Amino acid sequence: IAGAYWRGDESRPQLTRIYGVSFPKQSMLEEHLERLELARQRDHRKLGRELGLFMFSNKVGPGLPMWLPKGTTLRETLVDFLKEEQLRRGYQPVITPHIGRLELYKTSGHYPYYAESQFPPMFERGGAGARPEEANVIDADDDRDGYLLKPMNCPHHTQIYAHEPRSYRDLPVRLAEFGQVYRFEQSGELGGLTRVRGFTVDDAHIFCTPAQVKDEFKDAIDLTLFVFRALGFEDFTAQVSLRDPANTEKYIGEDAHWDTAENAIREAAAEMGLDTVEEVGEAAFYGPKLDFMVQDALGRRWQLGTVQVDYNLPERFDLSYTDADDTRRRPVMIHRAPFGSLERFIGVLIEHTGGRFPTWLAPVQAVVLPLNDDLNERAHAVAARLRDAGLRVDVDARSEKLGRKIRDAEVEKVPFMLVLGNQEAEAGTVSVRRHGAEGGRAEDLGAMPMDDLVALLQREVAEPLGRAHRPSVETPRPEPTPGFRV
Repeated sequence: IAGAYWRGDESRPQLTRIYGVSFPKQSMLEEHLERLELARQRDHRKLGRELGLFMFSNKVGPGLPMWLPKGTTLRETLVDFLKEEQLRRGYQPVITPHIGRLELYKTSGHYPYYAESQFPPMFERGGAGARPEEANVIDADDDRDGYLLKPMNCPHHTQIYAHEPRSYRDLPVRLAEFGQVYRFEQSGELGGLTRVRGFTVDDAHIFCTPAQVKDEFKDAIDLTLFVFRALGFEDFTAQVSLRDPANTEKYIGEDAHWDTAENAIREAAAEMGLDTVEEVGEAAFYGPKLDFMVQDALGRRWQLGTVQVDYNLPERFDLSYTDADDTRRRPVMIHRAPFGSLERFIGVLIEHTGGRFPTWLAPVQAVVLPLNDDLNERAHAVAARLRDAGLRVDVDARSEKLGRKIRDAEVEKVPFMLVLGNQEAEAGTVSVRRHGAEGGRAEDLGAMPMDDLVALLQREVAEPLGRAHRPSVETPRPEPTPGFRV
């Protein structure tokens, strides 16, 4: 059951919507029930609490997640992973404010086209034309100057592009930001990390010539596939999201620009060997896009990465570059986000992996388990050696039995347990156990010298990322932006 307003109007009475599911075969029903139970066990809200990753507070506000130390490590590891790859591909990092003038969003079209999903604008008190009693009323014709919590990063990035003259030799310009944005989602739609009001987008905007659009779009696809390979998302559908020709008032820009952008997406996806489906009415208000619909381990589909072609914002912001013939030309803008919302991506990843993250991503990659208190000093020395090698290691120095320590490490899904007893301390070795697969027992790898242990853990961290770098198709790597440090 679920609540629903009559005809979607929240000013009308709320009704109860009842859903029903039937199954032609008993086996299909049993499979469905098993999947529901697995989904309950893997619920990212449950695992996030058990693994100490994130939390919510009513005092802070619904839909505003706060990251605990282990969750922050997980999040920053993902961010650093993508930042490093972006640097290899010639992106330049930028940072923009959390708010912007209302006029910025009127120019972009986010205000009022996106008004229903935005927090109310903020107006200066006592300023010219200020009307405090109406400060939170959204009115598309309101001529007052105010500020808005940014719902998207793209308007800010247009201003970074426009702050200096650009030549065709400077293009493409690739600006990347892990930018915090805010959307006023209805309280009944909020759900853990997958639907929040404040979230981070791994946003980048590429400003290029029309001739560069296809290659830049293909490289953005390749980057998205790189992310999916590294994180084990093998099953996905590429969805070409088009505008609805029967509802053109929802969109901005000329028909010719829309047709050009839609065809560019189709051609780039085909050349990358992607099987695509087309969905009418799913485009952004400023341009069509290629959305990656990922199927997780529970068979559910999520929209994660996205790449969009945009001829309209450069027009609305009067962006330009000087071409080879010394004429003023309009750049094309490509919006690109392999993760999409970082919060949503992590929520899906938690459920996809069941909280058993690959070693390179795990907040704690190994835990040292001394057999008794007399070995605590030696255990901390082992941990220090591993930290010097760039690994994330904890020590369980509690006065508990070894079985309890091993069981707790299994529950916390730490990839490696390093058992240190008197025999290992005398021999200069550590007994190594690898976390078991779902429902399985830990794998005993035996005693190892420290050098061998360091080499093993470093291979575990590096190998999946090496696989991700293997290209799925042959695509030219774009040259770094001129002036960028390489």
